[in-house]
Amino acid sequence: MFSFFKKKTPPAAPAVAPPALTAAIPAGGGSLIGSALVIPIDIPDPAAPPPERQKWVNKLKASLGKTAGSIATVFGGSVIDEALYESLEDALLMADAGVPATQYLLTELRRKVKDSGVTHPVALKNILVALLTDLLQPLQKPLVIGEHRPTVIMVAGVNGAGKTTSIGKLTRHLSESGASVLLAAADTFRAAAREQLSVWADRNLVEIISQEGGDPAAVSFDAVAAGKARGKDVVLVDTAGRLPTQLHLMEELKKIKRVIQKADPTAPHEVLLVIDGNTGQNALMQVRAFDDALTLTGLIITKLDGTAKGGVLAAIARERPVPVYFIGVGEKLEELETFNAREFAQALLG
Repeated sequence: MFSFFKKKTPPAAPAVAPPALTAAIPAGGGSLIGSALVIPIDIPDPAAPPPERQKWVNKLKASLGKTAGSIATVFGGSVIDEALYESLEDALLMADAGVPATQYLLTELRRKVKDSGVTHPVALKNILVALLTDLLQPLQKPLVIGEHRPTVIMVAGVNGAGKTTSIGKLTRHLSESGASVLLAAADTFRAAAREQLSVWADRNLVEIISQEGGDPAAVSFDAVAAGKARGKDVVLVDTAGRLPTQLHLMEELKKIKRVIQKADPTAPHEVLLVIDGNTGQNALMQVRAFDDALTLTGLIITKLDGTAKGGVLAAIARERPVPVYFIGVGEKLEELETFNAREFAQALLG
């Protein structure tokens, strides 16, 4: 199976993988980071990421640069006092970290400062980076492909979050790793959605199941059935964008999930929510609503393009820790990468 972007040593007696996936990995084992195959025995220093990953880290830092600059000014003094803690609280709240996560970080920060006896703000910042990394760590999980064939991935999100674009980017990652992908155009509510997904299918050279004016659940059922019949590794189901307050549309999502299960009782194997990184605490509300309705397995955070504050991931980690599989920082196909807790904490805090 593929465990995307996560290094792991090959098991002593590996399970038989589907032919398409087995062919993509050398006999010596390996796993994928981005589009590069990495042999497990060649583990790079985590402090010095590979050049391709470093480019991504630099993009992430630039995207969160405004927030990082605001937080960094808090540590510009020479003493740790109550005024610093108050300024830090304001900065974290302004970064959309939310009250529960901010209170947790400040409480732990005060405790660790007391226990360690540090007196300089720079040391305080280093402790905060470690605390935020630990808080975000539960969100750092890989998207695993190969336990089921096909792996059925249902993708949801509100209008404008970048859902269909993210599906296109994810399709590219999957295809480059050697997985065969089938797209399902189950967003039949938006006029241009089917055409937009068809463009992504053409760009990624993958097949698509589409019906003009078709029922979303029926399209999803047909796609899963076709994926099984054609031996596809992944079926990606694009659903209509909707607000969680649109109860009739949320019920439609539940119906799609039920109908998918009729085609494959074990599916959907992944239920992803695409979130616009600019929406702040609204993103947390979306996670709660969609998780309650569908039981989410992962998130894709989009549009971290310089205006997003980014702190909402701390709020999500504290209140509804659904794994963040990918982060997008732009519109290009390659501008989607896996989430790393420490990288994100360092980029957010400057």
